[in-house]
Amino acid sequence: MQDSQDKNLVSIIKRFAEQRIVILGDAIADKFLHGSISRVSREAPVFILRHQHTETLPGGAANCAMNLVALGAHVSLISVTGADEPGSELRAKLEAAGVDIDGVIVSDKVQTTTKVRILAGQSHSSKQQVIRVDYEGAPIGDDEIRKAILNRIEQAINGANACVISDYNYGVVDSRAAALIRRAADVPVLVDSRFRLPEFTGFTAATPNQEEVENLAGTSISSTEDLETAAKELKARLGHHALLVTRGSQGMTLLEGDASPVHIRAVGAQQAVDVTGAGDTVIATFALALASGSSFADAARLANYAGGLVVMKRGTATVSARELEHAIRQD
Repeated sequence: MQDSQDKNLVSIIKRFAEQRIVILGDAIADKFLHGSISRVSREAPVFILRHQHTETLPGGAANCAMNLVALGAHVSLISVTGADEPGSELRAKLEAAGVDIDGVIVSDKVQTTTKVRILAGQSHSSKQQVIRVDYEGAPIGDDEIRKAILNRIEQAINGANACVISDYNYGVVDSRAAALIRRAADVPVLVDSRFRLPEFTGFTAATPNQEEVENLAGTSISSTEDLETAAKELKARLGHHALLVTRGSQGMTLLEGDASPVHIRAVGAQQAVDVTGAGDTVIATFALALASGSSFADAARLANYAGGLVVMKRGTATVSARELEHAIRQD
């Protein structure tokens, strides 16, 4: 039985390269500043960090796009960046990876959202994140940019096999954009929204984590029964066909239609190395599997494998189709 299921999951992965996915959301420049601790400052009781190198990686919706490309899909990203250095670095990384960035609007009226993570440690030890500095621009208020976003959606949605809304609450996705996708898309639409999930009703599925479900329910979740009750209520409130709740080391829980919840055990190591961007990997894999004709259950299992792989990598990372297939065969 298990061997048959594994073969089915692998056959879904083989169809990934045939799919085209559209992503609408907030592209973020994830900067990682690496350094070694040299000594304690005489000016204040803090360590002095000797800078080694800095790298910029696509985060947020851009990380979702990178994961989809790594899995073999054709990807079109609709987003907004500033006409600044972080935006230029971000677009260059996306284009080099093979993401279609024709839908990325560049404007000097916005600032590229940038998250600088400072990683420190001894010279020959692994680096740990010690602080994060966020650079956030003002909300997008320019009507020309809003019109351009809607125009990009209309152009990109035709011929897509699935659509992902990746909302980090930085302003790219508003009610008009969500309504346009709801009207125009006749393919699976998956939603990941950190702070505004109740606003995205009537789509295919969402992928909140357990803490987000708890916050939306307004009550603590201390048992599997509590989780199932809160998740069922949230799914009904959203009007989605399915809800995939990520639970860290406890795996995932899938609610589909009126069926009983399906609990999927975590795979891989129990102790994550870095959870940065893991949610982007999960929704990317989930969406791509559904676009490839997968059932919700098999799509959730593939997303679970991908999530288990990516949390074992440092920084904003991706999972390839080959890695995913290997993990399934080795499990």
